[in-house]
Amino acid sequence: MGKKFASLTMELTDFIQNQKVFFVGTAAEEGRVNVSPKGMDTLRVIDGNKIIWVNLTGSGNETASHLLRNNRMTIMFCAFEGKPQILRLYGTAEIYHHDDAVFQNLSIFFPAIPGMRQIIEMDIDLVQTSCGFAVPLMDFREERTVLSNWAEKKGPEEIRNYWQEKNRKSIDGFETGMPIERE
Repeated sequence: MGKKFASLTMELTDFIQNQKVFFVGTAAEEGRVNVSPKGMDTLRVIDGNKIIWVNLTGSGNETASHLLRNNRMTIMFCAFEGKPQILRLYGTAEIYHHDDAVFQNLSIFFPAIPGMRQIIEMDIDLVQTSCGFAVPLMDFREERTVLSNWAEKKGPEEIRNYWQEKNRKSIDGFETGMPIERE
């Protein structure tokens, strides 16, 4: 059934690249635990122990606030098509904002996606597989375009204003590290 690995194998990397959705789990020492579904073309495997992914603009910014307080992260993939499997990546992560040089260097790995808010770099210290026998089979139809259409319509300046208004604090009141816009 389940197996543990020190790093991603080629087979597991292929599995990741074929998934349409992944789930990110983070938690500060206190407050709420956050689990966020992620989709679109937003994750890259850099090597067996490092991944990067784009955190798109959303109504909250829980992942960022948690990483500033406690940089542990779990990412989970589930096979909704084909052979059943669950894959979890455990490790620590750093979050980079538009103004960070690292963000600029890592953004070359992704297509231009309207509303790119942060890039998260995760160092993996444990990889675990499990059966996934109870995960339902579901057919993928298409990516949703609502978020990217919304961000594109707003434009970069209005998106930055949205970050200032909605994404600077978590639901628990923790800072998210969003750069403060100066007039």
